Amino acid sequence: MPMKVLDATVTTFDEVFEQFKSESLNHKANLILFLADADPSTNRSWCPDCVRAEPVIYKKLEASPDNILLLRAYVGDRPTWRNPQHPWRVDSRFKIGGVPTLIRWENGATKGRLGDDDAHIERKIDDLISAN
Repeated sequence: MPMKVLDATVTTFDEVFEQFKSESLNHKANLILFLADADPSTNRSWCPDCVRAEPVIYKKLEASPDNILLLRAYVGDRPTWRNPQHPWRVDSRFKIGGVPTLIRWENGATKGRLGDDDAHIERKIDDLISAN
């Protein structure tokens, strides 16, 4: 099935999140992936856990029979993310402690989540996608 992807940064998140919420009714699974920005010197994520998990997450989402909406929320560079007051660390809706974090968003709240320690595990991704 098709997967629609929206991208946001800390600066654009509120606007893109509103779009995500309005489009969520048209999709069976609505997911938010918080991940690290690419390092400009390497053009790869500065986060080794993101480098490991992203290909697995995308493979599982693209193979899903469900109609999926994915919001990719880029946390910024390493110093920005390390700030304990980073907006998504302190936002009560998300409480992100590490990246990558994959959240299933349903009815205005987090329905399930995979953190930096398990976001690369295929079975757990499948379970998150199919959670009812």
